[in-house]
Amino acid sequence: MLLAWGPASAQVASAPIRPTLVAQDTLHDADTVWILVSTALVLLMTLPGIALFYAGMVRRKNVLNTMASVLGITCLVSLLWFAVGYSWAFTPGSSWLGGNARLWFTGLDYQIGRGQVAVSHMAPHIPESVYAMFQLAFAIITAALVVGALVERMRFSALLLFMSLWTLLVYAPVAHWVWEPGGWLARMGALDFAGGAVVHINAGVAGLVCAWFLGPRKGYGREAFEPYNLGLTMVGASLLWVGWFGFNAGSALSAGGRAGLALAVTHIAAAAGAAAWMLAEAIVRGRGSLLGLCSGLVAGLVAITPAAGFVTPAAALLIGGVAGLACYWGATGLKRLLRTDDSLDVFGVHGIGGIVGALLTGVLADKSIGGVEGSLLTQMLSVLAVMAYSLVATALLLWLTQLVVVDLRVDVQDELTGLDISLHRERLGN
Repeated sequence: MLLAWGPASAQVASAPIRPTLVAQDTLHDADTVWILVSTALVLLMTLPGIALFYAGMVRRKNVLNTMASVLGITCLVSLLWFAVGYSWAFTPGSSWLGGNARLWFTGLDYQIGRGQVAVSHMAPHIPESVYAMFQLAFAIITAALVVGALVERMRFSALLLFMSLWTLLVYAPVAHWVWEPGGWLARMGALDFAGGAVVHINAGVAGLVCAWFLGPRKGYGREAFEPYNLGLTMVGASLLWVGWFGFNAGSALSAGGRAGLALAVTHIAAAAGAAAWMLAEAIVRGRGSLLGLCSGLVAGLVAITPAAGFVTPAAALLIGGVAGLACYWGATGLKRLLRTDDSLDVFGVHGIGGIVGALLTGVLADKSIGGVEGSLLTQMLSVLAVMAYSLVATALLLWLTQLVVVDLRVDVQDELTGLDISLHRERLGN
């Protein structure tokens, strides 16, 4: 997320280097309104978007647990972001982690008598409270995405403990590396407009590690796991598509031309991803599917995320199309090669889509749009760094969680009964 306000000369001369207080009348009201709306759109992607998208694909006996997992993570990450996460991710500190200046949102002041308001050095034209909440919505959906890899077999208590640790010790550091100006990947020149590496590669690799660590669901590969309701999945995918306009266009941090272009390329890439996935299905299986269309549009959205503020509409068409084909392979051929029960293809879609988008950003970034040139080598290094850190740190945190909770998985009988009844004592209505 780059600074995107005012003339370049003014930015150089007056942009703060750390969070500070400014006069209320120096803020840009239109930009503030747009980021307020974008925050709501990004939260909509999780509640109810991801909740419905995932719940429709699991078996009936695990629908409520899947929804509870997404909602529980939303609440938990919100509190952790308020307490620690925002400060560690988005304040100056070291190259690896931010400082403690904004713990418990300390300093996010609005002083009506003095006409002053706190702003972030990353978005000094909007209130810092708005910027912090916008970034919270990103932290929430990143953690919620991981749920899709481990549904139908993980203890609820273990999930909440693990995701608490993961948000603070994996998501916050990676966000700092890539998006805070002092982060080591940011200083190296890595381009990630709205979260290809921070959100999707990070969550995709974490999901794959979780799936491997937990082992396959009982009956996986031998029984037909019928999804509960693909209509819910389609509604969830549609909400993701709409919410993604806040995700990508909001990351311009202004209501200007760059936001408009980011919105346009986002829509084109989603449509191209869905079309490419459907074409692959038609060639391989002789028919398209609703689930394939939903998966393809998400693949296109994922891949355009790192590139949205740097590429032309024509480039977006290419990125979406390549992602649709690559993610189809990721959810089919690659999944068989890995022999891991990534239940809802978190790595196959988000991991592979994020990698495709990040690398193509290095090739297709247009300096006339973003003011920067892409570097394939730099993008490759950033992808590998995030993948390696997410893999190792996620495995360590799962091991630590297992020491505390005793067992990450429910027992066999509870899994066969279904997590709705065995963990929550609740049943889906008729």
